[in-house]
Amino acid sequence: MENKDYQKIFAEYKRQGEKQAKVEFAEELNTGAERIVAVRKNADDDIIAFKTNSGRELDYITALGEAKAGKLAHLDVFHKYGRDIIRSEPDGIKENNLDQLPTF
Repeated sequence: MENKDYQKIFAEYKRQGEKQAKVEFAEELNTGAERIVAVRKNADDDIIAFKTNSGRELDYITALGEAKAGKLAHLDVFHKYGRDIIRSEPDGIKENNLDQLPTF
């Protein structure tokens, strides 16, 4: 039976993914799509609004529509709990996760 170092294999896989994510992130910045740079949260710590790199402030519903249309970079929309939800692309870059962004 072959003895594999599964932890080492997985660590290399993650390292390569993080490197590629940074390349793709940089490429997307050149597409002209706006990106989210800050968020507003309510008392329950739910994100309720977004601020883009151009200074626009978007309520959740407007941001949802723009994310679906591909106008906002690095966001995914998925359907759960009977509604559409905005989340950061799972790209391995923690700094651009919505929960990690500054508030406004």
